[in-house]
Amino acid sequence: MSRSVLQLREVSFHYEGERDEEKLSIFHTLNLSINNGEFISIVGPSGSGKSTLFRLITGLEQPAGGDILLNGEIRKDRLGSVGYMPQQDLLMPWRSILDNAALPLELKGIKKAMAHKQVMELLEEFGLKGSEYRYPSELSGGMKQRVSFMRTVLSGSNLMILDEPFSALDAITRMAMQEWLLEQWEKRKKTILFITHDVNEALFLSDRVFVFSEIPVRTLQEVKVPLERPRNLRDLNNPDVIKLKDHLIDQLRVKVKP
Repeated sequence: MSRSVLQLREVSFHYEGERDEEKLSIFHTLNLSINNGEFISIVGPSGSGKSTLFRLITGLEQPAGGDILLNGEIRKDRLGSVGYMPQQDLLMPWRSILDNAALPLELKGIKKAMAHKQVMELLEEFGLKGSEYRYPSELSGGMKQRVSFMRTVLSGSNLMILDEPFSALDAITRMAMQEWLLEQWEKRKKTILFITHDVNEALFLSDRVFVFSEIPVRTLQEVKVPLERPRNLRDLNNPDVIKLKDHLIDQLRVKVKP
């Protein structure tokens, strides 16, 4: 059985224009492989194709050419098969934390009482015990993101896509959430694909970092993070990591082709 949770094989994608010459090509025969249990970050300038990649993986878009494989199988029906955590928590303000977290289970047809039971078993682990009957407006930004991540975990997928989930948080809360996310990832052994504009965040969290630097994307530059696990934020002061950070920043300064 393949160790790859996600594979892109010769994937091409473009946005349609009224005429052929107006088509905007985003990917051209792109290959990518993510292994079971990896934490991978994607960095790149705005408009470089990061969000389009996530739309392809989650099934919101289909490639013009090539194949996308989940757990070794070519999947056209990817919608709902990948756990997805967006930049904004998207919690429903009229539903309690308990009901918000239970939503993916209810959508699978699990009865409400059983869905609530599964959520209750996770509340303490997610730092939310005692908050189950509160509403999103009563929570801090960090607590909202914990609920959003719990909902992603409860989707049941072994691949989770996190789209800049901490970008709206203040610096202190963001660092705390990064450390908390690593704890959850190490405990659950899920595969995470993480979009961020923050090079420090990518280096702290990831096994590998992929860099978008041009359109159309034909290949992604791969950078292996030279840090052992477990790790802490002070490890970012490692001279090799500082050198790698400077290299990544230089790559991100490359002008995206029109």
